[in-house]
Amino acid sequence: MAWAEPHVGRPFTVTDASHPRTSSRIWQLEPDNGARFYLKASPSGAAFARERLAYLTAVPALGSHRAPQLIDSHPGQLALLLTAAPGEPVKTLPLSADEQRAVYEQAGALTARLHQAGEATGDRYEEAVGSFEEAAGRAREDVARAGKLLRPNERDLVLESADGLLRVGEVPVCLIHGDNRPRNWLWSRQDSRLALIDFEGYRPAPAVEDLVHLAAGAWSKDPALRDAFLHGFGRPLTGREQVALRYLTALDAVSGLVRGHDSDDDFLTARARRTLSLLIQEGRP
Repeated sequence: MAWAEPHVGRPFTVTDASHPRTSSRIWQLEPDNGARFYLKASPSGAAFARERLAYLTAVPALGSHRAPQLIDSHPGQLALLLTAAPGEPVKTLPLSADEQRAVYEQAGALTARLHQAGEATGDRYEEAVGSFEEAAGRAREDVARAGKLLRPNERDLVLESADGLLRVGEVPVCLIHGDNRPRNWLWSRQDSRLALIDFEGYRPAPAVEDLVHLAAGAWSKDPALRDAFLHGFGRPLTGREQVALRYLTALDAVSGLVRGHDSDDDFLTARARRTLSLLIQEGRP
């Protein structure tokens, strides 16, 4: 707070804005002049470096009021001082069908801008192309951890998906958001504008990995939202990306099943079960 004070001014009120998990440490700072800031203590040095890189190199490409802006950072405290982006979290808003389509179309456009702003070359390229192999390895570990939580056909699906992911072949790579979903989107109803937040997952990876949470969530219930997103995204998915997305969605589901069980999160567990069931019904890609 002492470090942030010269940037924010005195007096200011402090409100804990952390998410309901132990690794989240975020405070809202409000000086008397009506401005709002967020002070975020990153959960690790790697997360701090990723998010700081995003704010310095990629976030400006999103445009004015489309994301928080970095005011200053403190490596010793793993701290980021940010402006507040306008809007409310999409997941908390009762949106009309037209508003939902507008949200997803703008999300697609902002995701495309973010991907275009960060080029994966050199070591970053090697990290990006190795991402599928890492995901497959984590999935096999999750299957072992899940044990009897997985039904035999679910287990077969996940292991087949992990193996299949390694055979997908070359897909577009870039620097992705890393947690691209409605909980990290802010919608301003006043001007019908979307903003992205929370860039600590920013990393080199196949572009399609930024679509996994969407495919496992709203897209599976309303294909019109998928169409709206891809319209904003500016291009259709390649055939290999479509196959990879199905595999990645299965891998994400087993991860959710394990995390839901470990944290007694019935919603997360039910969503994972639903995703696995839908993928089984669809059959192999």
